[in-house]
Amino acid sequence: MSQLPPDTELVAALRGGDDGTFAAVLDAWSASMLRLARSFVSTHASAEEVVQDTWLAVVKSLDAFEGRSAFKTWVYRILVNTAKKRGAAEHRSIPWASLAPDGEDRGPTVDPARFRGPGDRYPGGWREFPAAWPSPEGTALALEVRRVIAGALDELPARQRAVISLRDVADHSADEVCELLEITAANQRVLLHRARAVVRERLAEYLGAEGKPA
Repeated sequence: MSQLPPDTELVAALRGGDDGTFAAVLDAWSASMLRLARSFVSTHASAEEVVQDTWLAVVKSLDAFEGRSAFKTWVYRILVNTAKKRGAAEHRSIPWASLAPDGEDRGPTVDPARFRGPGDRYPGGWREFPAAWPSPEGTALALEVRRVIAGALDELPARQRAVISLRDVADHSADEVCELLEITAANQRVLLHRARAVVRERLAEYLGAEGKPA
């Protein structure tokens, strides 16, 4: 997949009705949008409808985009608002933004013993760097690794999945994630750390098993 053009060119092409550009944007962003939408609604089918409604809203509102934020951030803001409304319509009793930290903010993390102590020359650094994972060799292994990552993301609690989807899949900054999800910087860091720990654990389990003789 080729890289998308800068925002000015991208928006101009979309406003001009360039079908090729629109197809490229759909291909680049829809998968991560779907996973994010699933964090707010009850079913995969509902998340698909949220993504479809988002793209319709984007097309209708292109002239309203003023470039005050990145175009991608603008699109994802529409997605989040659409998903929240759909979630409310599905009678989700607890607002997404107010879910208690005592629930979804908990989870596995990296063992603190693996890091250097406060009296060390390099406090907070790794005592020993984690063993390097083998680079995927061949399309089959690469696809399987992506499947493992996707499975790990789908298992995450909603808030963790939303944060890691925005940060590591959609490449949004921490500030953008806080704005989109209406959470604090501290909460964003905790959710991201927990989510990354889960994904790394799943990958380590899979790659470790792959490396063992049959």
